[in-house]
Parts: sequence; structure tokens; C-alpha cells
Amino acid sequence: MFTRSVVTIRLSLIFTAAAVCNGLFFVSAAEVEESVRAIRGIGAEGKGQVEAAKAMQSLRSADAKSILTILMAMGEGNALADNWLRAAVETIAQREMTKGTRLPMLELGQFVLETSNPPRARRLAFELITRVDPVTADRMLTGMVNDPSTELRREAVQKTIQQAETSLAESNKVGAVLLFQQMLGLARDVDQVDSIAKSLRTLGQTVDLPWTLGFLTQWKVVGPFDSTGGKGFAAVYRPEETLDLGAEYDGKTGKVRWQTLAQTEEDGSASMNKPFTPLKGAAAFAYTEFNSEHAQTAELRLGSKNAFKVWLNGKFLFGQEEYHRNKAIDQYRMAGQFQAGRNIILVKVCQNEQTEDWATEWDFQLRVCDSLGTPLRSSALAKAVIAPASGGKL
Repeated sequence: MFTRSVVTIRLSLIFTAAAVCNGLFFVSAAEVEESVRAIRGIGAEGKGQVEAAKAMQSLRSADAKSILTILMAMGEGNALADNWLRAAVETIAQREMTKGTRLPMLELGQFVLETSNPPRARRLAFELITRVDPVTADRMLTGMVNDPSTELRREAVQKTIQQAETSLAESNKVGAVLLFQQMLGLARDVDQVDSIAKSLRTLGQTVDLPWTLGFLTQWKVVGPFDSTGGKGFAAVYRPEETLDLGAEYDGKTGKVRWQTLAQTEEDGSASMNKPFTPLKGAAAFAYTEFNSEHAQTAELRLGSKNAFKVWLNGKFLFGQEEYHRNKAIDQYRMAGQFQAGRNIILVKVCQNEQTEDWATEWDFQLRVCDSLGTPLRSSALAKAVIAPASGGKL
């Protein structure tokens, strides 16, 4: 005769074996949290990956209720950890949906609606909602055109762009223009901005892209200085030490003084080839002021094919010694601390000695943005009423 404890143990072993054979294993909430902590500990060069692999096996066996716990942990570690956590969520969701188990849809929706949650996790939660209830997901997008998650915002903006195109197909030109104009101010991805601008121009509207994207367009420039053999990047010229807009310097070809450069290029570029004779082996400086309404951390986003250095209020932020490889909007992002009121931005841009036609560019583009890419405008340049994205007769 077996005692009750022995019977209990044997039944427990039988049940566990059956669960394992059926691919099931019950993981407690505490075990889920412990596994999540192990995965968040993943570091560079394989650090913590053995522990994370064990934790991953445990998470894959967790139930649907554990998805929210895992989602909340995304964004607290590094990108590698987030990828592991995403894989765990997708494995659990796929298994539960295959079994016919309902995902916690209300909780997932509330997680998406709470904009303070990690952006990548919110995006993943939204993907799960889309798989189960695409109609509700599509309707939720309507309220996400100003979302702090750039991925969710992009989808919401794209939906409205499609609505504008539908209006146009229905011969509602006014409706199409208004929707395009609305999205021009809300889109944060450059390809969407370009697409919207093209549509508006086709409809007879004017679009000021440099203003829309927030490029800094008013500069004082001085140069050229000698950069033969690439020495100008490392060399320290007087504008780097003391800023004096009334000063005269010894330049590459003689005495040089500060002069005004108003940028008029469609892509926001400030070209050193305009104020100076196009030269090779040369360096120049560009100066502007940015008036911030309050102290804040913001991003200086620069694109250039040339070597450059950037200073904010005399503090060196970043430099890149590279020539004619590529130029793209927001190619380099530099976090800077802006003080309330006047801020000084100084850019050094160097040209090398390549002679190919495609190596003639000697320019840069720069804008100040928040972390989402929303342009921040200098209060001295901002208009009392936000500048219209476009204008024209309908």
C-alpha cells in the first residue's frame, strides 16, 4: 500500500511527464521574472548568453499571461536582449494561438495605448493585436499619427496618406490636399515627407522642405583654411579657439573674414563651394545661433560627404574624418545640452584632394530635433504662427 505522499509524488511525476510529452510546462510568474532578468543581463562578447539560453527555454514554456511581463522588460536592457525577449513573446503567442488560446487582447491594447511603455514593445504588442483582430488594430491607428513610437506613427501616417490618395481618386482634391498637409507636419520619416511633398506639388501646392524638416539655413562662414594632405581635420585653427565674427585670419589663399551664407538648397545643404572658390585640400567653418526657449537636451542631426567636426557652446560634440562616401539626412546624431536663450553652433567641414567629378561636394546639412526627429526651431527664427506647410490655389 502506498502512503498518500508517495501517491501524490507519483501522480505529480506522471502529470509532469505527460505535460512534457505534450510540449507543455507550467512556469510561475516568479520564474518568468527571473528568466527575464537573466536575459536582460546579456552583454557584449557573449556575456551572460549561457544563462540567457537557459532562461529562454523557460520563457518559451510560459503561458499567454506572461507576454505582458516580457513586454514590460523590453527597452530596459540592450538591443540584443530586446531581440531575445521579442523571440520569446512571438514563440508564446504563436503556440497559444495555434492551441486556440485567446491572447490577453484588452491588456495588450492598454499596453499599446500607454505611450510611456517601451516603443519597440508597444510595436510588438500592436503586431499581436493585428494578427488577432486586424479591424480593431486598423481603427487604433487613426489615433497614432502623433505617437512617440516612430514605427507606429509611420503606419498611422501612411494610412492617412492612403486616405488622401483615395480622396484624390474620388475627385476630392481639397480633401486630399488637406490630408497631405496634415501629414506633412506629422511625418517623421524623410521618405514619407518627400512623398507627401511630391504629392502636394503635383496638386499645385508649394512646399518649403527646408522649413518643414527644420534645417538651419542662416550661417556665417569663414575660410578656406589649408587642409593639404588632410591636415585640416586635426589642425586647430583660430575659430576653434576663439569665436570673433569681426576677426581676420590667415587662410589658404590669403586673408579671410566671416561672411554670410544663406542656404537655399532643397535638401538643406550649406555649400562651401558657394562663398569660396571651389577648392581641394581646404577647410572652412560655419557658425550659427540657436535660441532655445528653455534648457533642454536635443539632437544635432548632420549629413555630409566630407570630414567634419561640431561644437555646441564651445563643447566639442563629434567629428568624422571621412570623405565622399555618402550623405543622408540625419546621417550623424549628436546629443547636446542647449541652454535657455542663445546657443552657439560651430561646424568645421573639410574637403580632400580627390579630383573625380563626384568628389566636388563640400557641404553639410544640419537640423536640431528631439529624439523622435521632430524639428526644434530657434525662437529667433520661429514664426508667431507655425509656417504653413504648403500654399497655393485649389
